[in-house]
Amino acid sequence: MIKVKIKNNIIKISGHANYNEFGNDIVCASVSSIILTTVNSIMNIEKSSIDYNDDGKVITIINNQTNENTNILLNTMIELLKDLEKKYKKNIKIESEE
Repeated sequence: MIKVKIKNNIIKISGHANYNEFGNDIVCASVSSIILTTVNSIMNIEKSSIDYNDDGKVITIINNQTNENTNILLNTMIELLKDLEKKYKKNIKIESEE
């Protein structure tokens, strides 16, 4: 299961969807696409507005809350992930402590 943990200005994503075998997992592909598109967009707008780290196990995004566009993009990313969670409850879980 992919776990998305949101606490204050930190978003952590970890795990595997296990919806299908490696290379054919549409849930993993969707999550990856949503996250990478969002991060790349933010980096093109203002790199300093987030701190991004992918250690191969956990992706961490820290919102430095310096840019309105960054907030909009991150909120949109979270809403897209929540939409996936509604359809694939066994494969992705979002926990928010805000």
